[in-house]
Amino acid sequence: MDTEGEYAPATAAAARERYEALGPTAQVVVTQVAKAMEMDADEYDERVTGEVVETAREALFASLLSVRVGTREEYEAWLADNPDYEVQEVGSDHVDNVAWHAAPATGTVVAATFQDERRAAVGTLRRQAFGRVYRDLVADGD
Repeated sequence: MDTEGEYAPATAAAARERYEALGPTAQVVVTQVAKAMEMDADEYDERVTGEVVETAREALFASLLSVRVGTREEYEAWLADNPDYEVQEVGSDHVDNVAWHAAPATGTVVAATFQDERRAAVGTLRRQAFGRVYRDLVADGD
């Protein structure tokens, strides 16, 4: 078992703080991408909306989430050691590997099973974790 990423907020306040802190970074990323796409000022004003920047912030937040990756047996052992977590799992029970994110802020673990495509599973898991755990959590602070 190994871990990718760096962040599993311990509290709702910590999640909101990190999410808020990513706002300026998301704006810079979107602006630089628009420049690379050679958007002029009018096109930028028309296409780069608050929703676009918010989507970038969500993607940045999700990309930082800590994800454990291991065999089904390692995942089940982790669950046995952490029985207080509510489990949300996507995928098949009939594959060998699992990627999971434990969200201490909500007592939830979100997992995605996979056979061979680790990178795709980790990406899917991060999107699932943001949508299922963090989107409402960070919105509560707005």
